[in-house]
Amino acid sequence: MEKREKVLSRHVVYRGRILNLRVDNVRVPSGKRAYREVIEHNPAVGLIPLTDDGQVLLVSQFRYAIDEEILEIPAGIVEDGEDFEAAALRELQEEVGFTASELAHVGSFYSSPGFSTELLVVYLASGLSPSKLPEDDDEFIRTVSVKVGDLPAFLKEGKIKDAKTFAALSWLINQDL
Repeated sequence: MEKREKVLSRHVVYRGRILNLRVDNVRVPSGKRAYREVIEHNPAVGLIPLTDDGQVLLVSQFRYAIDEEILEIPAGIVEDGEDFEAAALRELQEEVGFTASELAHVGSFYSSPGFSTELLVVYLASGLSPSKLPEDDDEFIRTVSVKVGDLPAFLKEGKIKDAKTFAALSWLINQDL
């Protein structure tokens, strides 16, 4: 039996600056029809900036959708025509004011594949040196330095609520660095 769903029609409901919302009418493998709401989102990058003395640089920022300030790894959308590594280095400079002499690909994953096309590519950034680019006009970010040894407690105590950050830091604490 075919496992894929056949698209019968697509309708873009909303076009925005960072995402589009479309509703697809599909035929599922059983032959029935269903609707799928899909957020179209450009790929994004995330970084684990690791200092020479074993600190991870996180960002604290207010997130309107959840009405809360949370800790996250530096991250951002890949701009049109930009490759993943260039986007990672740009975001690192914009968000924490550093560049990296080494970027190591950690992994790639979908943020929420049940409804979003957003692919996240995560890098470990090391060999950090100061190099600041202007922040985005609508971002108000504070850098927070956390010892790698303190990360398990941060995760266990619920101090990390962002999925990409939880995944990236979980990966990091399981490495032999």
